[in-house]
Amino acid sequence: MEFIKGLQGDDPNYMLAMACAKHYAVHSGPEADRHRFNAVPTERDLYETYLPQFERAVREGKVGGVMGSYNAVNGVPACASSFLLGDLLRKQWGFDGYIVSDCDAIHDIWGKQQHHYVNTPEEAAAAAVKAGCNLCCGGDYNALVRAAQKGLITEKEIDQALYYTLWTRFRLGMFDPAEKVPYSTITIKDNDTPEHRQLALQIARESLVLLKNDGILPLNRAKIKRIAVVGPNAASVGMLQGNYNGSASHPVTVLNGIRDLAGTNINVTYAQGCPLTTEPIRGFGRQPSPQTRPLPELQAEAISNVLAADIVIYVGGITPQLEGEMHDRTSIELPQVQEDLVRALHATGKPLIMVNGSGSAIALPWEAKHLPAILQVWYPGEEGGRAAAEVLFGDINPSGHLPVTFYRATADLPSFTDYSMSNRTYRYFSGNPLYAFGHGLSYTKFDYKSGKLESKKIAANGTAKVTFTMKNTGKRDGDDVAQVYYRHVNSRVPQPKLALCGFAREHLKRGESNQITIEVPAERLRYWDTQKKQYVVEPGDYEILVGAASDDIRLKLSMTITAQ
Repeated sequence: MEFIKGLQGDDPNYMLAMACAKHYAVHSGPEADRHRFNAVPTERDLYETYLPQFERAVREGKVGGVMGSYNAVNGVPACASSFLLGDLLRKQWGFDGYIVSDCDAIHDIWGKQQHHYVNTPEEAAAAAVKAGCNLCCGGDYNALVRAAQKGLITEKEIDQALYYTLWTRFRLGMFDPAEKVPYSTITIKDNDTPEHRQLALQIARESLVLLKNDGILPLNRAKIKRIAVVGPNAASVGMLQGNYNGSASHPVTVLNGIRDLAGTNINVTYAQGCPLTTEPIRGFGRQPSPQTRPLPELQAEAISNVLAADIVIYVGGITPQLEGEMHDRTSIELPQVQEDLVRALHATGKPLIMVNGSGSAIALPWEAKHLPAILQVWYPGEEGGRAAAEVLFGDINPSGHLPVTFYRATADLPSFTDYSMSNRTYRYFSGNPLYAFGHGLSYTKFDYKSGKLESKKIAANGTAKVTFTMKNTGKRDGDDVAQVYYRHVNSRVPQPKLALCGFAREHLKRGESNQITIEVPAERLRYWDTQKKQYVVEPGDYEILVGAASDDIRLKLSMTITAQ
């Protein structure tokens, strides 16, 4: 919600930029099939997993735009679904912005190799506009003239779509004098400022997740003479920036961050060691540079550097070239060429730390068992390399927690085409995750105690106030992210094992404690009643669970929700 608000600004009359929530909804099947895939979630999964984030974006974030997805939902292409675009977005959620198709999604509605939901371009364009898709990304709405001539759509219906697209432009101030639009004074000089770079650094610092640490971190500069940095992501700018991105003017790679912060008395060497993968890469946008050096030569150089080093930092994982648009991973494991290199580096006997870059979960069971430390850096932005180095050397105490579950293997998960939530995510996964949702280590320790509820009984339209004391019992200042989960007790229908309903980041100096209160509206404990066809908050008994991760619950509090 805050990201949407930041994009759109806080002026009551004009928007800074128009945020667009995508891809609506149940996006989008395996990448190769996304233009014809029919997602068939259960009714409860649709309302409890796939729709709530869009509902909040509309109701709470007041998002200005929504983009329909390529796939169909229960047999109807999303961009031609009056249920998704009209009934839910407009009527139930009160959306007043514009709705746009994903690029060429209107063609998918009639294309014989796609959904073939209707037979002609005119029928497809008419169906999309009538369902509520106001704007076409592509040229497919050129068929609207012929559609109107054939009586498939009226000019009034086309005018309604035009209203929403013009509404967008009016809210952006495109038709008003510049002096009336407060954001018109923003110039290129206001971009890429020191303040922006500092914010990028702060975001990176708070997002990095220390997955494992057997005590090797933070690194002691006084005891290290030589560090060998190895890996295909060490010098990668693409790993920092993700995709659909701008180009940072001064990106700090992980290698540069380590070199900058190591100090003058530590020699830092670098070897790529191996490519990201030896599998063919097809994808959207730029392709990686051709591999000009043989793999044995790359690995030999890395081993040579490692043998002369005191500490080895392997920087690997993936980039958007392996998981961005037009390229879905078929497995969640680390690419085999990297796995082989990590094992070879470990076999040297040198202390080996792994820094993993990825936009999603990576299965690292061997690394989790054999390496003393693993730092997850995601795609951390222009200052990500500096933030990673700060954590490695202990200049910053890591405080990020996982927003996803890290599984042990692809085999732990259902098929990609199965859109049921059964055995997916921390809420329903029945196996043993590698690293659980919410997991994240620190260089200090935090205790949770004295948990209580303001009231042990709340109404179904009320709010629970959860209070507890967090204390930093370690030797360093640091942040922790306290997490509040809930669990139904004896619900009349199947429910998740537990589900997040609140959290709070807290900074505590060593030895310091603070009382924290987190408010949990009962509405967050709702589920979809398939008989009543509505969300309900079921009266009955619940557990409120407070902890540092979904598998690290420190406090359990009993609560009862009464009927309104």
